[in-house]
Amino acid sequence: MNRIIFVAACSLLAFPVAAETLGEKTGVNETLGIAPTTHDFVQEAASSDMYEIQSSKLAADKLNGPGKAFAEEMIKDHTKTSDQLATQAKAENVPLPTTMGSAQKKLMDRLQGLNGDDFRKRYFDDQVSAHKDAVSLFERYGKGGDNIQLKTWAGQTLPTLRHHLEMAQNLDK
Repeated sequence: MNRIIFVAACSLLAFPVAAETLGEKTGVNETLGIAPTTHDFVQEAASSDMYEIQSSKLAADKLNGPGKAFAEEMIKDHTKTSDQLATQAKAENVPLPTTMGSAQKKLMDRLQGLNGDDFRKRYFDDQVSAHKDAVSLFERYGKGGDNIQLKTWAGQTLPTLRHHLEMAQNLDK
């Protein structure tokens, strides 16, 4: 594993322009604590929000009790952050994706085929994982992003994402 990280890090140094997107997509930037580019940040944040909203709409239909309440809160909060991100991206001339990324699409496809306890467990597990990724993305961009407005917004949004992660981690308790 260390050898892979070393090779990836060397690749990032050798090809910084082309590798930044690859580094973000492969998780190398996250492993090394490297801030994403503004383009990568916007793409990843938007895709994450799309997944949160769509998976939570599915969960709101399939779950009851605390799971349903959590899903409804995710829909509300991630719709809000999507709107804020769209406003920020437009002001900074950064394109937004129109569909979620392939990783989020795979998660959605897997969720759509499940019901009952299988659905509940997968949704809860995916929420923990997705929010860990989002917290990392927003932390890294908030600390080292190159766009001051988006960097500020990432820092302001981070407490909500951390709260979501905490809530997701407590869903199955």
